[in-house]
Amino acid sequence: MSESKNVLKALAESSKEDFQAHRPIMSFPEFLAMVGENPSRHSRSSVEYLRDAFLYYGKNTRKSVGGDIERFTLFDAEFEEGRRSRVIGHERVQETIFGLLDNFARQGRVNKLIMLHGPNGSAKSTIVETMMRALEHYSTTEDGAIYRFNWVFPNAKLASGSSIGFGGTTMKGSDPEGLETYAYLEETQVDARIRSDLNDHPLLLLPEKQRATFLNGVFDSDLSSLSDHIRRGSLSHTGRQIFDALMNAYGGDLERVMKHVQVERLYISRRYRVGAVTVEPQMRVDAGLRQLTADRSISALPTMLQNQTLFEPFGDLVDGNRGIVAYDDMFKRHPDLNKYLLTTSEKGTVSLEHRILHLDTVLIATANEDYLDAYKQTADYVSFKGRVELVRVPYLTDFQIEEEIYSDQLAGVPSIDHVAPHTTYVAALWAVLTRLTRPNPDKYPTSLREVVTRISPLEKAELYATGLVPEWVPQDRARELLAAVPEMMDEGDGGSEFEGRYGASPREMKAVLLNSSSKRRHAGISPLAVFEELELLVSDPSVFPFLQMSPDGDYYRHENFIQTVREKYLDRINSDVLEAMGLVESTQYTELFARYIDHVSQQMKGEKVFNRATSSQVDPDEKFMSETEELLGIDDVAPKDFRNNVISSIAAYSIDHPGVRVDFQRVFPNYFAAMKRGFFEEREKQTRRIMETLLEYFHGDKERIPSAERKQVESTLANLISRNGYREDSAAEAVAFLHASRYKD
Repeated sequence: MSESKNVLKALAESSKEDFQAHRPIMSFPEFLAMVGENPSRHSRSSVEYLRDAFLYYGKNTRKSVGGDIERFTLFDAEFEEGRRSRVIGHERVQETIFGLLDNFARQGRVNKLIMLHGPNGSAKSTIVETMMRALEHYSTTEDGAIYRFNWVFPNAKLASGSSIGFGGTTMKGSDPEGLETYAYLEETQVDARIRSDLNDHPLLLLPEKQRATFLNGVFDSDLSSLSDHIRRGSLSHTGRQIFDALMNAYGGDLERVMKHVQVERLYISRRYRVGAVTVEPQMRVDAGLRQLTADRSISALPTMLQNQTLFEPFGDLVDGNRGIVAYDDMFKRHPDLNKYLLTTSEKGTVSLEHRILHLDTVLIATANEDYLDAYKQTADYVSFKGRVELVRVPYLTDFQIEEEIYSDQLAGVPSIDHVAPHTTYVAALWAVLTRLTRPNPDKYPTSLREVVTRISPLEKAELYATGLVPEWVPQDRARELLAAVPEMMDEGDGGSEFEGRYGASPREMKAVLLNSSSKRRHAGISPLAVFEELELLVSDPSVFPFLQMSPDGDYYRHENFIQTVREKYLDRINSDVLEAMGLVESTQYTELFARYIDHVSQQMKGEKVFNRATSSQVDPDEKFMSETEELLGIDDVAPKDFRNNVISSIAAYSIDHPGVRVDFQRVFPNYFAAMKRGFFEEREKQTRRIMETLLEYFHGDKERIPSAERKQVESTLANLISRNGYREDSAAEAVAFLHASRYKD
């Protein structure tokens, strides 16, 4: 028992230290002193606070076809140490939201609602939820400290003692007015404590004239960075009633009024609806009033307040003040419930029966694209559009980024013991193929129109994700096509028929993956199980609207895409198995190509190359260059022109990436693919034999395999497991599928 008490005592001491370290309670003079120490931090409006949260978590970059893309680390949710989902991709959406917040902050007020719109499952709600989760964490940090206040009214018992202790000091006397502040009184010494009903900023307690004097002092007369709310805002209606009653009682003595103020740290919380509230599309209004003075406990208030009729506002807008109020699926609500937002989003006010609430909050909403299209046809839309900033959130069209979503989702399912290699790849590639639209050649230069007209959905997907230009595109057009990728991605901007509006959503693909895990004849979750689920999905077009879309050339042919992805999966298995056999090391391709570039470069400059074998300078080897070009599949371009194009591409890459070593595989992915094919074709007979031995090893009598061949097979299997993440059963399944599809005959 004694030991238990000691444990509790230690925990209590730790809790007390944490409590005091975060300065959760202070007097009003102490708060003003803190503002003086760091005026910018402690005089922020809600939009400045949210903008600063974006900046607090910083940025990182990821590479893309169009160059490096910056993303806000806030959306990686690193502050939760992987416990919750993150926003994957959507960097342009993040940048747009931040830009709007920054604009609001610089103009001093929020005068529009931010609306994220897009198809179902495009991460609109996840983006908003992550912002709220970030605010929760930010409010616990030193940089994110924000405060509200309570009114404190001491009881008559204070007059009965000769000394009263609070705030670390002892004040002698029996008059409670002898105290410097009531902020630290214990509950037994307090008759009533009334919280600011809108979580008002404590600076609003200062009358506007005195506030301006104070702020001019701490900001050195430069108030340009301050919001209108902090400079000219006022207390809530109830707060003003209490303030005026106290000022009347104390003959205008502001110092005595402020003794009743207890400043309290505010922590954003979705669970407790403090500064972060999501309004579901239910059929009710978002704010109301209830009479505070009808409560019997208010009889303990001083006489000056008992004669006041105090009302307390309540509801979503009240709970979310000083933070974010988010309207989920806004257009699913009855239109009449949204009409008040025309005024609220522009002026920051909402009218109730007995008063007008002045809000300090960021309003954000999500909307399904179909519902938004329907609303655009109504008479109210013109007024609504002028008070809303629309931010489009389409489905992702980069299958590498889409794959990250599925990997994250599967990592959070404990019942899945193994995800076979390339499982998330085949799901992501198929999903992205369903979302792509046929490019409009009229939107491109004449020199590119033929290329754009011919490009297939798979070629477009690979162009977006990896920058892989189709092999049939001439070298001089390849660079032009790569430069046009951002324009291609934005082709539908400004209209309702944009790329990424239609197609399979991540929610539907998650169901496909989870259903695949129940097919126990496959190894954990495997690509083959995913293909089976996709066949089932496309078999009934009535279930999903995107399956009902009319084909547009090669686009929107979702059933055909399954075979397209199947062939890409076979390419990947083939590469895994051949490299695991040790017939060719992946570094050999880079070394060969680098050597070729060296010879070409020196030949064009009329200089010699260094021969490592003889440690001497020799002429560039024309035979070597010709053999390499044959391996690269160059048969429709003159060698001189081809070599000039290659060197020009390297020069262009160096200009775009100063100080960065040229990544040949990134600049010339098609040539590396051709080299791989050439090497593998030369070794096809040997490959077939090893693969057949592998199948015998998996399904037959291992002891009957000659020791030399068994050693080769075991080495191949070990490489598949260690390098590529296979398990023996998933390797057996992949090899059997590859052999049956490409090597059996």
